[in-house]
Amino acid sequence: MINPAPDDDFDHWHEASLRVRYAETDKMGVVYHANYLVWFEIGRTEYCRARGFSYRDMEESENAFLVVAESYCRYKAPAYYDDVLIVRTHITELRRRSLRFGYEIIRESDGVVIAEGETGHVVTDADGRVRSMPTGFAEMLLAPPLQPDEDEGELVPEISPE
Repeated sequence: MINPAPDDDFDHWHEASLRVRYAETDKMGVVYHANYLVWFEIGRTEYCRARGFSYRDMEESENAFLVVAESYCRYKAPAYYDDVLIVRTHITELRRRSLRFGYEIIRESDGVVIAEGETGHVVTDADGRVRSMPTGFAEMLLAPPLQPDEDEGELVPEISPE
């Protein structure tokens, strides 16, 4: 097991920005709770991309899938329509066949942490059988971003529901 220590050079947070869409809020104008898990996915996807690979790379070239085995989210403050949020993501645990990502979601305008959480993933093949992390991917996950800060501050593109 590899556990990055807080002072370790391998404990790199990645930040992705997004803007709350109207469709993500409820009748009271507050973000619906399930959207936070979607934002966690955006965070971990962008974390991997910043290190030179995508989920699709693992799936297609290595027949390896990062299956979500558990998720946790603690809601600390509400988010509202049109808020710009920063999704901070890092690795909290890395084992041969599993890993954990930690998250913080922060409102950009006032720096308030609105949620924090974690997801646990198991590495499987296309048939759902547990397997080891493909060679080289653990090192990429713990490495600093390839191009630090280049994409920070850019909003993740909105996806039209149509």
